[in-house]
Amino acid sequence: MPGDVAACEATIDRLYAAMNAGDGDAMAACYTPDATFEDPAFGHLEDGRGQAMWRMLCSRSADSDLKVTVVDRQAEPGGTGTAHWLADYTFTETGRRVHNDVRASFVFSGGLIAAHRDRFDLRAWGGQALGTVPGLLGYTPVLRLMIHRRTAKGLDAFIVGQR
Repeated sequence: MPGDVAACEATIDRLYAAMNAGDGDAMAACYTPDATFEDPAFGHLEDGRGQAMWRMLCSRSADSDLKVTVVDRQAEPGGTGTAHWLADYTFTETGRRVHNDVRASFVFSGGLIAAHRDRFDLRAWGGQALGTVPGLLGYTPVLRLMIHRRTAKGLDAFIVGQR
């Protein structure tokens, strides 16, 4: 299975290199067609919505200062993997600088990502991206629901615009 591990690690490398380059299509190509994605901001995505999310985020950040640093990544025999990555960028809606420390877990199928889950501190992200008061609300279910609705609405609009 060493080839499988190497193929999965290469997929992780391609994913974050594409993110650093702002290439949403290349990011989407790292996933199986039925892949799932989950993170604190977007919640659980399926049916191609995770791939569309990366396309949307990259299209919005065409002129951004996004810098992605992969601290560590590994794949395991059996088709799982992890990554620890950092994102530094200016949140375009507020002009505020963000440093996001993210832990990712993956399930692979055929060397592509079948499931991807990112974990980060929504409270810390909210404080940086939105300011102190919204950041403090990041722990509340109300703000999480508001963020999920907002991100879902933006993603829905992006998907409709792509058809």
